[in-house]
Formats: sequence, structure tokens, C-alpha cells
Amino acid sequence: MLRHLGAESIPHPGGTLYAHLDRVHLRLARWQARPALQLAGFCHALYGTDGFPKALLPLDRRGAIAAAIGAEAEALVYLYASCDRGATYPGLPEGPFHDRFTGVVRMPPAGRLRDFAELTAANELDLAERDEEFRARYGRELLALFSRMRPLLGDAAWGDCRAVLRG
Repeated sequence: MLRHLGAESIPHPGGTLYAHLDRVHLRLARWQARPALQLAGFCHALYGTDGFPKALLPLDRRGAIAAAIGAEAEALVYLYASCDRGATYPGLPEGPFHDRFTGVVRMPPAGRLRDFAELTAANELDLAERDEEFRARYGRELLALFSRMRPLLGDAAWGDCRAVLRG
């Protein structure tokens, strides 16, 4: 599906968007994330993100995506894509979540917030590993974010955060 949507031809730090999505998926697998979160990692840019606005599909295709990857994985893809980072990140992990698509402000259930934290870490760590300029510019800020989110991150995710962002 991702290849059909052109993810292999979209430039992204470290190669192509497809390569990035695959690496995020593999990192989550190494962290022993459950299958729905791993799949969400592979598909996390389908609707674009606050940091990468190129959407592969419009939001009106959510039902078709849920049918293809499962409702739980699709809901995680939407949650990740919908995050208004500027409004949400400063309050994490206790603060509200701001949906950039709808403007709705809410607090996701604890399990979803943990998934969001791990998906966010997997995504940002992949960028930081492959783009020295990105790491130099955002590494401290990301380490501070993930330090605040530490209660939401598993040990493997937190270990990677420290290794990549302190290194």
C-alpha cells in the first residue's frame, strides 16, 4: 500500500519516506511493541504529520485504512498525525492533547498516550540518527521532551532516547 501511494519516491532524511517508515516500524519491533503499534509505526505518515505535512491519503480514507491495517493501528496513526506539536508537547505527559485537524482538545487514555509517546520517540530517534543537523538542532529539546515522558516510555525506548540524543 505504501509503495502504491508513492512513499518510495518521497524524499525524507535518511533516504525516502518508505525507508523511514520501515525503520520506525523495525525500531518499535526491537522495543517489543505490540503488533498494532508496530504497524502504526510503519504507517504513521499516511495523513501527514505536524512535522511532515505531505499526506499520502486524505482523512476521508480513514475507514479504508482501518479495514486494511485494523481499527486500532489506524486510530494510532490518526492520533499521531493529528497532534498539534506546538500546543501538545509542552504539557506532556499530563497536559491535554490538541488535535490539529479538528481543534478538539482532550486527554487520550493512558494506553493510547503511551503508544503515542513510543511512536513519537521511534520517529524522532530515526531522524536524529540519520541527520546530524537535525540532532544538533533538536536533540536537547527532544531529550527534555522524552525525559518528561519517561513514565510513558518502556525501558528499551528510554534507553534508545538516551543513547541517540546524548551521543
